[in-house]
Formats: sequence, C-alpha cells, structure tokens
Amino acid sequence: MGTPEFAIPSLDLLQMTPHKIVGLVTQPDRIMGRGRKLQCVPAKEWALRNQVEVQQPESLDEPLFLEWLHGKFPDLIITVAYGRLLTQTILEQPPLGCINLHASFLPAYRGAAPIHRAIIDGASYSGITIIDLIRELDAGDIIMQEKEEISFYDTTGMLHDRLAGRGSTLLVKTVNALAAGTASKTAQDPNLVTYAPPLTALDEKIDWSCSALNIYNRIRGLNPWPGAYTVLRGKRIKVWKAALPDIAPSADGKEPGTILSVGDSSLTVLTGEGPITIIDLQPAGKKTMDAGSFCCGYRVEPGELLGGKE
Repeated sequence: MGTPEFAIPSLDLLQMTPHKIVGLVTQPDRIMGRGRKLQCVPAKEWALRNQVEVQQPESLDEPLFLEWLHGKFPDLIITVAYGRLLTQTILEQPPLGCINLHASFLPAYRGAAPIHRAIIDGASYSGITIIDLIRELDAGDIIMQEKEEISFYDTTGMLHDRLAGRGSTLLVKTVNALAAGTASKTAQDPNLVTYAPPLTALDEKIDWSCSALNIYNRIRGLNPWPGAYTVLRGKRIKVWKAALPDIAPSADGKEPGTILSVGDSSLTVLTGEGPITIIDLQPAGKKTMDAGSFCCGYRVEPGELLGGKE
C-alpha cells in the first residue's frame, strides 16, 4: 500500500526479489495542477506499467475492497506513505502481519510530514524505520532502522530521495527476515516521541521576525513543495533558495523584513536575528529566477519591506 513518489523505489526493488507483489492499494486519483484534471497517483502509474492489479478504495471498509483483499491471501501487507491508518480487520489478516516504512528515525517525527519537519527544525539527522503496524499512529514495534545524516544544505527534496532509496533496501531486508522468521522487534521509547503534523498554510509564510537560521531552515524545508513565501507590494513571492551571509550590511534602526542590499544575483534581508541572503525566488505566475534579476526587473531597491499583507 502506497501513494506518492516516495513509494516507487520500494516497489521497484520488491519487484526484483523472489517475493511476489499480489496487488497494490493506493489512494484514489486526485484533481491536480492548474488545469484541475484528474490524474493518476504515482503508485497507480507504477502498477499500470508493471501489470500489477491495483485498488483505490475511498474507504478501507468497503465490502468489495475487503473481498478483493481477502481473495489475494497476502502473507504480508506493507505500507509506504499510504496516508491512512489500516483497520483492525486488515491488520489481523496476513499471517506475517502488516509493516510500515516510515521516513524518520522513530520514535522521533511520528506523523505525516517527517522529512519536512526535520529540515525545518534544523535536525542533524533523520532516518528510515520499519515498524509493525498497529492502530496508533507510527507507534508499532521497530523491526529495523537506519540513521541518515542531514547536511546544512539539504532540502526536503534531497533528503526525500535519499530516504526513499535507502528505505527500499532496508524494506527488502526486513521482508527477507520476516519470511525467514529471523526478524526481531523492539518497542519504541515513549519518552523520545515527537510528532511531525501535516503542513499548514501558516507553515509556508516566512516570519521575518524569526532568526535568519530559522528562516533558512524553513526555506529549504519547504523546497521543492509547497514552498516558503513572502509578500512584496501586496503580491506573493515564493522563496526557493537562501544562504546565511558572512558579512552583514548595516541594519541600524531597520525592522525585520527590510531589504538591506541588492546584488547581481541575490538580495539580503534583515531578520529578527541577523541577515539572510535570498538567491532564488518566484513571483506569482512567473518562473523561478535569481533574486538579482527579480530586483532588476521589478525595480526593487534597498529599504523596501517584505512580509506585508496580500
């Protein structure tokens, strides 16, 4: 069971093993993009390419879906970013149980947005964890896990791709161990639990009163989706890339969000604690460009204020 791109490396690698994928369950197709067209979710596209039977139930309690699942007689059910808690009926069906690949070093960052939240928080590491599935969110016993270092320059997209690849390898090791009866399990320490709730619109807006480091982490934590943004002259601007400058322009008496300087390919903004340099940004309805080109085209000058109302 899986839905987004994160699940694809695991499907690819499992398909190459002696274990047979008897079916794939994924979320229903969604309306996406500017054209508001119904599009296949990535896992369904994979299933169609690989001639694997796919189901997309709106509810896991649907009788026809449960009949289909029972008829497949799976020895093991695997979830990878499926996006729903399994029902007790499903959890009790396969003889080897149900397992989940989660993109954090549990018990840290349980929940829907572990990669985003780790980058936004400035965490030094993340990881991959394979757990037994229970009805409580990401709380099952740990079967296998590995840490993954987060560099100061990682974006969510970079970490996502590394964890997706590394997770697929760990998942196959786990499946092999379960099939051989050699897998061991360890309970999660409740004292170390933290959560990674879904992103909201508030998470996306840059608060210039925060520190430069906090804003820098937010920008890379929301890259490539959904993107951090600020407002200039009443219009939204996505900020995709930033840096922390070694030398700060003078900021005496200026308020956070003030543009301090404009360069050939960047602009520097005052925050609540130090300056930050914006490198790549995207005006509403336009393509991504370097900040210098934006300032030239839009005649942006030092002293203008970012972060007002739309």
